[in-house]
Amino acid sequence: MDSRNSINSPTIFNITTKVFWLAAVLIVLAGWIASSTIPAFKEFPEEWIFPLKDYIDRFFEWIVYEVKFFVGTFAEFKPTDITRGFVAVMKFPLEFTESLFFNGFGKILPPLPWITVVALAFLLGYWIAGLRTSLIAGFSFLYLALFGVWKASMETFALVIITVPFVFSLGVILGIWISKSARVERFWTPVFSIMQSMPPFAYFVPIVVLYGVGDAPAMIATAVFAVPPVARSVFLGLKSVPNDVIEAGLMMGVTPRQLLWRVQLPTARNTILVGLNQGIMMTLAMIVLASLIGASGLGSKLLTSLQGLKIGQAIEQGIAIVVIAVALDQLSQAYANKPPVYKDRTLPWIKQHPYLSIAGAILLVTFIIAYFVPEAQVLPRKLTITTRKFWNGSVEWIDDTLYDTVQPFRNFMLLKILIPVRDFCRAIPWPTLVLLVGLLGYRFGGYKIAISGALMILFPAIMGLWTPTMTTVYMVSLSTCICVVSGFLIGLLSAKNKLLGKISIGFCNFFQTFPSFIYLIPVLMLFKVSDLSAILAMLLFAVTPMIRYTILGLNNVSSNIIESSRQMGTTSWQRLLKVELPIALPEIMLGINQVIFYSLFMVAIASLIGTQDLGAVINGARSGNKVGQALIAGFCIAFLGIASDRIIMAWTKLKKDKLGIRE
Repeated sequence: MDSRNSINSPTIFNITTKVFWLAAVLIVLAGWIASSTIPAFKEFPEEWIFPLKDYIDRFFEWIVYEVKFFVGTFAEFKPTDITRGFVAVMKFPLEFTESLFFNGFGKILPPLPWITVVALAFLLGYWIAGLRTSLIAGFSFLYLALFGVWKASMETFALVIITVPFVFSLGVILGIWISKSARVERFWTPVFSIMQSMPPFAYFVPIVVLYGVGDAPAMIATAVFAVPPVARSVFLGLKSVPNDVIEAGLMMGVTPRQLLWRVQLPTARNTILVGLNQGIMMTLAMIVLASLIGASGLGSKLLTSLQGLKIGQAIEQGIAIVVIAVALDQLSQAYANKPPVYKDRTLPWIKQHPYLSIAGAILLVTFIIAYFVPEAQVLPRKLTITTRKFWNGSVEWIDDTLYDTVQPFRNFMLLKILIPVRDFCRAIPWPTLVLLVGLLGYRFGGYKIAISGALMILFPAIMGLWTPTMTTVYMVSLSTCICVVSGFLIGLLSAKNKLLGKISIGFCNFFQTFPSFIYLIPVLMLFKVSDLSAILAMLLFAVTPMIRYTILGLNNVSSNIIESSRQMGTTSWQRLLKVELPIALPEIMLGINQVIFYSLFMVAIASLIGTQDLGAVINGARSGNKVGQALIAGFCIAFLGIASDRIIMAWTKLKKDKLGIRE
């Protein structure tokens, strides 16, 4: 028996490594023999498929067309009247920000001139964190004006300005509620896991059915996607408040409400503001994706350009999205680290609020300038800069110059590697994979994780989506393998070289601000529409957490442990293989876990350039408003992620216990 601590099962049920591998081999052999003789083991029988998607479709049809309240009275209404009414209410703040940034307030007042927004961005960055952040924020917005994407950028920015407070408010309310009750925590934890694991495209369909299309429904879809990390940050922050701080507050006679608002929330401020940063970045990413359900702005423009294969135009719009993401990321991160400022209430108002006073002066001066100089209000196209010809020329040059190199590589990868791996994954008998996942879960986490993991893998088969699920497994597995190898090597070299480490972390921070659509552009330029393009897009999107966690794990190895091993006469390779990597392995496994989630997130997006996986099923459902099909396919993707997450986290806990590492 292995001397290890079991998570969910007594020690008597632990299995040795030899028994584990023997059981795995027997499962594979039994599955191969059974599938060759019993058709039901090779392909899940249609008569066993549970028509849950049909029931979901009927439920939504019932909600939309049949359910009515107060029938026969003047107050008769349907559920969709409530949802559409909620959309109408949300349009009011949206219309204000749209008027503020690009529509204007009729003939009364024009929108904010571009010079006003740029100047205020410089000032805001300086107030939050000084000159560096000021330059990043200011030049980011200046770029949007100079490169002729101002109006589309302001459409996106107007949406973000309204959506972020909405998301943050919901996240704070949910986080506080969860922190007050263990029962509520047990309910919301799996709900959040499913919400964060399910591709956004999956719940676009029910949102369109209930709320329609446009900017307001896009806000609702964004909230579903972005609220969980904010709520979790609030919950984590409140739970991490030291007991002595709470006891000190209680000894001062505060009420429960005062304890929350004057003690716990201020103490948890930094953690909560980190959640705000995550909420902002996820809001921006989601609003770009929500162009598929009618959200205006850069996402809509980019989607149109990609569909028309206008690569130069798409690159300019994609860079604009990245510029906004970088500016908002830098501002929110800096604000999260900004210490509270206490004002002297005896001073005059201007001295208490100097930056607000400067902002008022900027508004006045820039509006006067814009009144007399029209170019300061809206920069004419003739004065803007464009790089479309350069990018289009680059694409033509790549096609002309690299075609003879790229095409053979593309064909080799597709014919010799990708298609055989895909066919192999599709040929795996469904009982074999279900039992292997169950065995793996039992090995690392006991019977609870074994049963839950096996049921999650069985779910796609019962729903009739086994083939697209295995296609998804093939794509995610390949991208994960490449990400793990390349990300680990980069992380290893970066952990050993401080300069390279700073560069790698900087690149990770930068590329993590890229909305997912952006990664489709370079692969389309080189490899056109294919599985190879989709897998490479997933690779580009998912490699950053592997690099980050590898660096984190190796840098967290105690210098005392390294020095002790050095004094024992070990070589650098021995220290790496026998000391550093075993200690860093839990963090590295967390990086692999994140790679899997990132790859699953990209599945639906990569399907826009032609795949046959669950993402394609979701996209087909989205175009036909098939709610059941979209949700079931989304659940299949979510369950793949959750099953892998539970097994990896169980293994990580075992490894930490074995090494004596405590959280």
